Amino acid sequence: MQSGIKKEFFKYISSNIMGMIGLSCYILADTYFIAAKMGSQGLTSLNLAISIYSFINGLGLMIGIGAATRFGIYRSQSRQKEADETFTSAVFLGGFFGILLLAIGVIGAEKLSFLLGARGEILPMTTVYLRTILCFSPCFLLNNIFLAFVRNDKAPQLAMAGMLLGSLTNIVMDYIFIFPLDLGMFGAAFATGTAPVVSMIVLLLHRIKKRNHFHFSRVLVPVKQMIHFCSLGVSALINEISSGIVLIVFNLLILQLEGDMGVAAYGIVANLALVAVSIFTGISQGAQPMISRFYGKKDREGARKVCRYGIIVSLCFGILLFLCVLFFTPQLVQVFNSEHDPALAKMAEEGLRLYFIGFLFVGVNIITAAYLAAIEEAAKSFQISVFRGMIGILIFALGLSAVFHMKGIWIAFPCTEAAALVLSWRCIRKEKA
Repeated sequence: MQSGIKKEFFKYISSNIMGMIGLSCYILADTYFIAAKMGSQGLTSLNLAISIYSFINGLGLMIGIGAATRFGIYRSQSRQKEADETFTSAVFLGGFFGILLLAIGVIGAEKLSFLLGARGEILPMTTVYLRTILCFSPCFLLNNIFLAFVRNDKAPQLAMAGMLLGSLTNIVMDYIFIFPLDLGMFGAAFATGTAPVVSMIVLLLHRIKKRNHFHFSRVLVPVKQMIHFCSLGVSALINEISSGIVLIVFNLLILQLEGDMGVAAYGIVANLALVAVSIFTGISQGAQPMISRFYGKKDREGARKVCRYGIIVSLCFGILLFLCVLFFTPQLVQVFNSEHDPALAKMAEEGLRLYFIGFLFVGVNIITAAYLAAIEEAAKSFQISVFRGMIGILIFALGLSAVFHMKGIWIAFPCTEAAALVLSWRCIRKEKA
């Protein structure tokens, strides 16, 4: 039995790690091509705008993972009617919020860019990127929902294929739109928006081949139940929007300390960190369907085993990432430093080495929060996620930057994750029997 759990666990997480890395390459590709074409100004604009993408992605993950967790529990209990109603409600919510965000993009992109810190020549560049990304919000949200349901419907390889093909399309379109067509920030954002569209087309195969066990229902679940299944995915939302909140706060602090050059350096660090976080998100999303299934069957020991496997794998990846950054810092920074600016390189290299210490702890915190959400301990999952994503990072960033300036900015992230590790340990110890 144990070897069977382990085999299924690695099948799920391997697909999801690859898929999430592909998903993170949406923005990494933008970063590379924008840096190559538009230099530090383009990099600064992208870094100011990218926090909003984190929010869009997080909202989709909250609805998708929360509803798919509920779906997995219903399926394990042979409650198909409730499973279909949950799927229908998730799609309805995703469409509603997608249209709302699209309207914000059309009406208020410039004001939003200004609030994020864009000024002068940076303002129109940031506005164009933001408006385009927000107009694709329905696609990003619905794609995340379909990915979660396909994954929970025992098709993790198809979910991975959707994410990877979407990401590959984005990379190709980035090059075409930014270089031959010279469409600048609009081209980069439009290329990113095509990725979820391609992903959803791939995911249609699940329905075309009649392998799906989720269907549209004429009945929506009550608002109270919608709030409940969203609460099961709130840790995923916090994990994503924490990146956005960190970006906003750090950008505003760095603008005061080092100006646009500092924001460009942080852009390099933040985008590499985005790929690193995607690995741990992939592990947690891969483990979640199994944990939900075991929990639905009242097999708590099986659920705990999956959690333990996730923590062990996360620790191994955390050590590997830290060592890679430690030994290859100049090479990683140079990829995004097209102007070969020595000041930018020095600042980004110091930032990478200090910032990535936090990845020794990140995985354990993300897996613990995902496990608690999957067994319907939403309050404890929320505590971990909101501390590491909002409260802790704000306290450490503001406090340490006041004393250590830029070095304080870089070490705020590892300090927050180390503190969250203590909270994760306490929450999982108090897990209800």
